[in-house]
Amino acid sequence: MSFLDLLSILLLVFVPLSVAAEFLHWGSQALFITSALAIIPLSLWLSTATEKIAVVTGPSIGGLINAVFGNATLIIISLVALKGGLIDLVKASITGSILCDLLLFMGLGMLAGGLRYKEQEFKPILARVNGSSMTLAALAVALPTLVIDTSRVVDASVIRQLSIVVAGILMIVYGLTLLFSLKTHSFLYDVGMAKEKVEHQINLKLWITVLLISTVAVAFESELFVGQVETVIEGYGLTPLFTGVILLPLISDMAGIVTVIRLSLNNNMDLTVATAMGDSLLVSLFVAPLLVLVGQGMGKNMDLDFNSFQVIAVAISVAVTNLISFTGRSNWLDGTLLLATYSILGVAFFYHPA
Repeated sequence: MSFLDLLSILLLVFVPLSVAAEFLHWGSQALFITSALAIIPLSLWLSTATEKIAVVTGPSIGGLINAVFGNATLIIISLVALKGGLIDLVKASITGSILCDLLLFMGLGMLAGGLRYKEQEFKPILARVNGSSMTLAALAVALPTLVIDTSRVVDASVIRQLSIVVAGILMIVYGLTLLFSLKTHSFLYDVGMAKEKVEHQINLKLWITVLLISTVAVAFESELFVGQVETVIEGYGLTPLFTGVILLPLISDMAGIVTVIRLSLNNNMDLTVATAMGDSLLVSLFVAPLLVLVGQGMGKNMDLDFNSFQVIAVAISVAVTNLISFTGRSNWLDGTLLLATYSILGVAFFYHPA
């Protein structure tokens, strides 16, 4: 049993502790902390189950499973927040997940791998394909905000209709990216996948059970967490913008952080880059439009009109990531630069008054 497995098991103690905090009325702060810590191991188990099932089912079905469950923790927390009317928090979590994928994930991967290996290589074509797709995805997500800001549209119905149309287009584009990566141009991704060997027979029924239980448990803990988030962040003087951009992704994306570090330490930078950029594409082209469409179905005013600084931050993260990954080589300094960019943006969001 690895240290990570042991840690994920030990952290499960916070699941019953969060239940006790709810029913024994330990207070908002205790419930917020215990539920947040409970979500971390549950997201790790959910991610592990998704990976195991995807290996057994093959690339086509596995790709669809990753599309649905790859960011399940983020989706569940966002849906619960959306149900509670915390629209600003949901929008900020979308931005935060993109920044986390491109800057934190990639930065930690390049730093960890660079400390073990002097220089690592990955297929430049892989970085270019993912980078160009991510650039277009970021522009598409930003366009509604730019249209609204430049035309000074204030009619909520117009903003809603624009967001619905763009959301539909983005989801179609994501389907096409799956077709591209899993079918017509799957050879571009073969090198990275080939390095991930299946060492033993995977028990499919066991991991499906783990997936279902983890999903239900994450949904339960998310209800507890989101129910206290407004009260607690106000007590600490935090804004919904900073909480959504920085804190929520760190809680929901812990499994991704562990994955990229593990891959880079194994000198598998092809899959490290594909994972980080692939997750950002998933958020931009699938999660964001999904939340818009579901929000409209709930009668919530969820749209793609983001804070202007959020759009700028996403543009910066895409530009910096593309510049560093363009050569197909990485080292610890590249990772440090990405992490520095993430840290500076984090400080900026902390002091941003929105």
